[in-house]
Amino acid sequence: MSRLPVRLRLTLAFAGVMAVVLGAVGAFLYLRLEADLDESIDQGLRSRASDTAALLGQGGAGLRSDSDPLVESEESFAQVLTPSGAVVDSTPQLGTEPVLGATDLARARREPAFFEREGLRGVEATARLLAAPAERAGRTAIVVVGSSLEDRDDALASLASLLLIGGPAALLLASLAAYWLAAAALRPVEAMRSRAADISAHSPGERLPVPAATDELQRLGTTLNAMLGRLEEALARERRFVDDASHELRTPLALHRAELEVALEYEGGEVELRGAIASAIEEVDKLTALAEDLLVLARAGDRAERAAVPVWPLLTRLAERLGPAAEKEGRRLMVDADRAGSVRADAAGLERALTNLVDNALRHGGGAIEVSARRDGEAVELHVRDEGPGFPRDFLPRAFERFSRADTARAGTGTGLGLAITAALAEAYGGRAMAANRPEGGADVWLELPRA
Repeated sequence: MSRLPVRLRLTLAFAGVMAVVLGAVGAFLYLRLEADLDESIDQGLRSRASDTAALLGQGGAGLRSDSDPLVESEESFAQVLTPSGAVVDSTPQLGTEPVLGATDLARARREPAFFEREGLRGVEATARLLAAPAERAGRTAIVVVGSSLEDRDDALASLASLLLIGGPAALLLASLAAYWLAAAALRPVEAMRSRAADISAHSPGERLPVPAATDELQRLGTTLNAMLGRLEEALARERRFVDDASHELRTPLALHRAELEVALEYEGGEVELRGAIASAIEEVDKLTALAEDLLVLARAGDRAERAAVPVWPLLTRLAERLGPAAEKEGRRLMVDADRAGSVRADAAGLERALTNLVDNALRHGGGAIEVSARRDGEAVELHVRDEGPGFPRDFLPRAFERFSRADTARAGTGTGLGLAITAALAEAYGGRAMAANRPEGGADVWLELPRA
């Protein structure tokens, strides 16, 4: 069933429901008509029984086949019995054989009662009888009137035939209409699919057609168009990233080539030659560092394995490793995370992200550097604060973009990937990276990570 096309599945589901509805309606009509016909026949029998009892009370000449508006005269019959069951009078087709047995006769002596009989003399179809007590010449008698159910059975059979023929025909027509409606309802989906097949990276700005009706398909088209917009933005960012990476690589490669050419053509002493080679090695180191940063940035989203990382030991190791560098520049590196608990992350990646933040503060900030952690609900914030000039106001919105650099006090010789790597790692751990300027001066950059 799940492998069938959607429109066929919708049609089959509709056909199943429609079959149940048609069956229920047909059964209701059949039973309703049967009840109405039975009520009409019973009403006619009551009327005939009342007329027959009146004739007996008046001392009439005998039973005869009176006309009845509900049944044909030849299908009506009557019989008068004594309380013991002997036939006193009868219509011609019944003869002198009583139509009631002893049990039915006893019931009829107490109250009027209805019976159905088959095989009565002179009556081919099933007959419905009404037996009721009456007075005849000062004595109690049992008046029995009856009518054939042939007309009723014929009417019910005709209705059943119509239902059996018309029901499947109506079901077929309804199913065809349902298939057409399903195809019409899915036409916007096919239009979106056709347009989506033509959209590629070489056709920016293309969007899926959205139906005018405010329904699920319109919301689907709007959502997919929004997704296409996000993909275009991501593709544009990747293209800018490639362009920026090419630009960043071009300069050290050109310098490296120049150093090698100088070393190749240099005719001076060994000291000068070694200096040229050392300069070339320095450029190689820069290229290696840049390549490593690019690799970390590209693989940041693949760090799916996360575990509980205690914050205090992590920050202690960070201070032991980077403290000497801070002291060398006459600055202090302080840690405050005694009650921070643990976060869900990768220890090595998180240490690298915090190292980037501290290194950024050492390069571009001033004064003491404080690395702290505090709980905030189900998250832990890891802050790196300094006392320098802070971020330029127009640089804050793009501080975590790749290859972004401030143009004023925070400009430096870095590649502009440190904060981008930090943000990518934070997102890979289910958190985020943020930056702000402190009111008292300096920058505050922090990671918000889920608490373990």
